[in-house]
Amino acid sequence: MSTQLQINGRRLRVDAAAETPLLWVLRDELGMTGTKYGCGVGLCGACTVHVGNDPARACITPVGALDRQQVRTIEGLGQDRIGRALQAAWIANDVPQCGYCQCGQLMSAAVLLRTTPVPSDKDITETMAGNICRCGTYDRIRAAIHEAARALSV
Repeated sequence: MSTQLQINGRRLRVDAAAETPLLWVLRDELGMTGTKYGCGVGLCGACTVHVGNDPARACITPVGALDRQQVRTIEGLGQDRIGRALQAAWIANDVPQCGYCQCGQLMSAAVLLRTTPVPSDKDITETMAGNICRCGTYDRIRAAIHEAARALSV
């Protein structure tokens, strides 16, 4: 099946079975390896991407459901102000330890800052709860989100 996707602002056509998870199309067909495979059942958040303005787990999102949808991956995060602010705050706060979950963390944080420009600790906890960090960098993630929000408010 041929599906037309809009990924990071580029129109792409992929040939994959409709039930193929977006994750495998991104990684195997398009060579976009920033989106990580974690649990494979949508629970850990490592594979988080944006479909439209919403977070989506690429490991359980069938590519056939995305025809002509706009998809943003970690490779496209820096295309806007929020993504750049988050990337800078992540670096300034030394957020990554092993780094494996960080692409999903950043993608979820970007959705949070789009919907809640000045998030409280509770907002951050609730939004980020679906993203697991096995290294436990949650305090640095929270600090980086607050720092990005401050930078965006100037």
